[in-house]
Amino acid sequence: MRYPKLIDASFVKRNNRFSAEVMIEGVRETVHVKNTGRLGELLLPGVSVFLEKAQNPNRKTAWDLVAVMKDGGMVSIDSQLPNALAQEWLAGGAFGEITYLKREKTFGQSRFDLYFEYEGKRAFMEVKGVTLNDGGTARFPDAPTERGVKHVRELIRAAGQGYEAWILFVIQMKGVARMAPNWRTHREFGEALKEAKEKGVHIRAMDCVVSREGVRIDREVLVEV
Repeated sequence: MRYPKLIDASFVKRNNRFSAEVMIEGVRETVHVKNTGRLGELLLPGVSVFLEKAQNPNRKTAWDLVAVMKDGGMVSIDSQLPNALAQEWLAGGAFGEITYLKREKTFGQSRFDLYFEYEGKRAFMEVKGVTLNDGGTARFPDAPTERGVKHVRELIRAAGQGYEAWILFVIQMKGVARMAPNWRTHREFGEALKEAKEKGVHIRAMDCVVSREGVRIDREVLVEV
């Protein structure tokens, strides 16, 4: 996924889940944060951030905060991006020839991010964007997610009914060696993920190259559950 153009800014403070204050060429401005997670290790006073012009010219905030500089590398924090990246990755041949691909398909009480068919298989995929780097280990979630637990358990049911079920962690950065649940933050999600693996749900993690030009899925990362 390509960015049309990013501008540099300096982070000041977060107002709430949706907005923050930044400095753009010496002028303080309110911007939209495209991620409602905590991001406590990323959005620190004075850190360099990257802004994208909002597509709606009538919106109150003219800019979207989409990436942060951390340890010399860019981290994408756009929570809408992982689904699009996963679709692009699948369409590009990650699973061979895809004969059918659809965003947001309902199964049971959940709506999964992707449904696709290949090699005669019917598959659901739930995509989770990851922004937390814990000393070289990418961790999810960065805040408790009952919705995430629900999706994992629904995938277990889908696998039990003959579908191929996938959880894809899109790590929105480079520089991590492994992917693991954030047991301290939400143990229930980790337990659900462990059960899913035992019951046939496939779990993969891919890191991303993040630059001013855009974001793309790059290499597979070891998942430890």
